[in-house]
Amino acid sequence: MPEFTLRRSRTYPLPVTDTYAAVLPLPLTDLFAHRYGAIGPILDVDQEGEWGTPGQVRRIRLADGNAVRETLTSLDPPTAFGYHLDDVSGPMAWLIASVDGEWRFEPAGTGVRITWSWVVRPAGQIGAAARPVFARMWSGYARAALDRIEELLV
Repeated sequence: MPEFTLRRSRTYPLPVTDTYAAVLPLPLTDLFAHRYGAIGPILDVDQEGEWGTPGQVRRIRLADGNAVRETLTSLDPPTAFGYHLDDVSGPMAWLIASVDGEWRFEPAGTGVRITWSWVVRPAGQIGAAARPVFARMWSGYARAALDRIEELLV
């Protein structure tokens, strides 16, 4: 199945370097405490130490029964960090085989623009067919997460 890219951005009245340093280790249960459509809030995260070392792995469990393994793949402070999601379980496994995600931080006037993107590899025919619906749900979920960053940092 062909992969597809999802992307959402937002600007904040914050310095780039400080924002990167604050977002990278944010507890996922604080950042993703909301539901949007079929994408539930993060219930808990099993990880060792503070998030921030390439190769580090954590298991993320959502309140709706979905779970995923996340591997931190790259750090480019204060510009970007990347990760890979796989080992998807629960209902979401019918839709997604894996994801390469990135958070990018760029100067925007006197503040910062954060862009969160996913390159999604669908799980078979069902995942490919559900792409338009999933893309709308993810966009709403991403918007809520970017709004939450403002609540947590500004």
